[in-house]
Amino acid sequence: MQKIFITFISVLISSFSFAQVKKDTLKTEEIVVEKPYTPTISDAFKVKSNPTIENVANFSKEKVAYSIFSIPVASTFTPTKGKAQSIARAPKQRVFQNYVSAGFGTYTSPFFEAFVHTGDSRYNDYGIFINHYSSEGGIKDVLLNDNFSDTRIDLFYKQFDRDFNWQINGGIQRQQYNYYGLSNDIVFDESFLNSLDEKQIYKTIYAGGKIDFNSGILTNATAELVNFTDYYDSNEIRLLAKPTIEFPISSEIISTQFLVDIVTGKFQQEYTSTSNLKHSFINLGASPNFEVLRENLTVNLGAKIYYSNDLERKINKFYAYPNVSASVKIVDDIFILVAGVNGDLIQNTYKDFSEENPYISPTLTILQTDKQYNAFVGAKGKLASNIGFNFNVSHSNEYNKPLFIQNQTKTDGTILVTESYEAGNSYNVIYDDIKTLSVFGEITIEVSKELNFGSTINYSNYSTTNEIEAWNLPTLTATISGDFQKNKWFAGAKLYFRGETQDFVIPYNPTATFGSIVKNDAYLDLNLNGGYNFTDRLTAFAKINNALGSKYYSFKNYQVQTLQALAGITYKFDL
Repeated sequence: MQKIFITFISVLISSFSFAQVKKDTLKTEEIVVEKPYTPTISDAFKVKSNPTIENVANFSKEKVAYSIFSIPVASTFTPTKGKAQSIARAPKQRVFQNYVSAGFGTYTSPFFEAFVHTGDSRYNDYGIFINHYSSEGGIKDVLLNDNFSDTRIDLFYKQFDRDFNWQINGGIQRQQYNYYGLSNDIVFDESFLNSLDEKQIYKTIYAGGKIDFNSGILTNATAELVNFTDYYDSNEIRLLAKPTIEFPISSEIISTQFLVDIVTGKFQQEYTSTSNLKHSFINLGASPNFEVLRENLTVNLGAKIYYSNDLERKINKFYAYPNVSASVKIVDDIFILVAGVNGDLIQNTYKDFSEENPYISPTLTILQTDKQYNAFVGAKGKLASNIGFNFNVSHSNEYNKPLFIQNQTKTDGTILVTESYEAGNSYNVIYDDIKTLSVFGEITIEVSKELNFGSTINYSNYSTTNEIEAWNLPTLTATISGDFQKNKWFAGAKLYFRGETQDFVIPYNPTATFGSIVKNDAYLDLNLNGGYNFTDRLTAFAKINNALGSKYYSFKNYQVQTLQALAGITYKFDL
């Protein structure tokens, strides 16, 4: 037994020693096994036999008996069948397409207005608009006729096609005024007054048209030719055309409006000589604009580029202006910040000046206004659900800004004048480089569906270059207005305030060049209107202008009519 044990130990030790010295001949190799995976879905099969449920106990339903205790209660309630409540609806107001208005007022003032049109709403529309308002005058202590009249007739034709709509229109207008603004500082001889033919008549004849495309790059185009003349054989012709193209870039839109503006005119004489005055301009322009719309942000990136040729002065020049604005909704529509800067080349015309001041003399020098920039910042929104506001501050710089200034008189009250506007009763246009700082505020209040109010205020501070003051430009203007409408009644009121203005007057002296500053006082003008709708067709209306009866002056020596009342009726109909 001992030999067997010793022999086992010897063999084990020998085997261990042999294993320690024998080298490993197995090599390491990478074996890649490639086999496509083809998944399979086993076939569905039905259970061919229903399972057998054993040991199901059947229990019979137990009967339940219900009972109540009846207690009599005295009651006087008698039920009745319910009825559906109808909703009261206001009758739908009929809208008529045509109307005629006529009225008469103080100072022998007839009024007439009519709009009549017809056609096929799918294909065309054509009509006429007529308006006339005049007054025989009668301002107290005025030495000359102060009557006026304004008559206008417009015609139009519209055509609606599948790809575009177009319209042509034309008309005439006749306006008559009088140079009645003689100075109270001069005593005028009766023979001198009788020698004057103080009327001034402006006539306008125009023709134009427009076209709107439903698709394509060219979206619309407008054109108008206007001929403007007066009682003194002055003449001015203006051709104005504005085509617009528009095309999208991604989700944004780029639009460009082109401009062709040609103006030519002639006055028979200057104020200080018999030499005639001419003006002729050719303006070519382009106004590209890139609009960016985001959820709370709107940005307009644009510019205005012009080539202008002053044919009479032999001056041609290029102009470029910014046209950039942005608005940010800070709190939805409750508070919106706005800012921007823009500029423009303003083509002044005799017609435009006459609309602003009908008492200008037909002896004007017509120049362009170079509005280099107008930078503004402000805010708008709502103070409450029914109260809106708009506020902004702006600063502008304008070269050759027009100013009205009184012409020097050529008479001492006895010396006859060649033209009726040479008695210190007309205005000239002069130009100056002016910087303006303006503050504007507006608030609107919707008290109810029937009543609303509004108010505006504008303050301007002018910095002139050559002139002492910005003649006849008010520093402060303000308005307060209200409108009421309920059932068949309607009414409105507007109070207008115009601050003090200044003018420069040179007294009669053939060699005088000096003068004095005169003030035109501030004034309030209250206008009222109201009426009653008898039916959908027939309405009575009334207007009261200058209800406070103020004896104020629109321009120096030109007093306006005091309290003016007018009443009339309007009849609406369809053809």
